[in-house]
Amino acid sequence: MKCPTCNKTIEYAGNPFRPFCSERCKMIDLGKWAGGAYRIPTQERPPEGFETSNDPFEPRGSEEDHEN
Repeated sequence: MKCPTCNKTIEYAGNPFRPFCSERCKMIDLGKWAGGAYRIPTQERPPEGFETSNDPFEPRGSEEDHEN
């Protein structure tokens, strides 16, 4: 089979990183998921008052919610 990240032909059986060829390709794919590269486009809109951000690490809610 082929690695979904780099398309290198690999042996599936006995490969600890399957379906990837290596840990590197596995982590590249994980980074794409975390970064939103695999998002499915939609026509739906978030509910009114719902805050959105393109930064997945940006805190949501008011500043009062994040005070210590």
